[in-house]
Amino acid sequence: MKYLIAGLGNIGAEYENTRHNVGFLVVDQLAKDAEATWESEHWGSIAKIKHKSRIFVLLKPSTYMNRSGKSVNYWLQKEKIPVENLLVILDDLNLEFGKQRLRGKGSDGGHNGLKDIDQVIGNNYARLRIGIGDDFRKGQQVDYVLGEWSKEENEQLPDIIKYAADTAKSFGAVGLAHTMNAFNKK
Repeated sequence: MKYLIAGLGNIGAEYENTRHNVGFLVVDQLAKDAEATWESEHWGSIAKIKHKSRIFVLLKPSTYMNRSGKSVNYWLQKEKIPVENLLVILDDLNLEFGKQRLRGKGSDGGHNGLKDIDQVIGNNYARLRIGIGDDFRKGQQVDYVLGEWSKEENEQLPDIIKYAADTAKSFGAVGLAHTMNAFNKK
């Protein structure tokens, strides 16, 4: 069985350590744990790993956040992966920092990456939202999302990323329902 695990973010050094790139951090962790290497491919960087007899195609779209749907759809088609085996990992302003929520479908919640994916493939796919908090003043949302992690956040980030990576592995190994029950508790 094959799964597409798409971590959302923006390419380029100026975005590397920003809150909006937390999806990239999670798929980077998955690749690192499996000692996999990234290959620059059409509309994204790809790494392939095996976990519990399943193949995980890890994707970091190179289309920038607002055009993530093009990349995700391309790799679903290219790898012949059914949409029910897709997990999109992204940042969420509506969750407090460090919390995560896994769902099998839902709205875009104002997230431009999800909005674009929904327009291309619909909204019936799993998404893992990682809370980045909402510690910004009115009108400063873009600066906050594209801002770098605070010192305190950076100290907690490795555990948060590891937990999200374990959630993604569980999604492929035991399915959405069991993973939601096990990992949505914290």
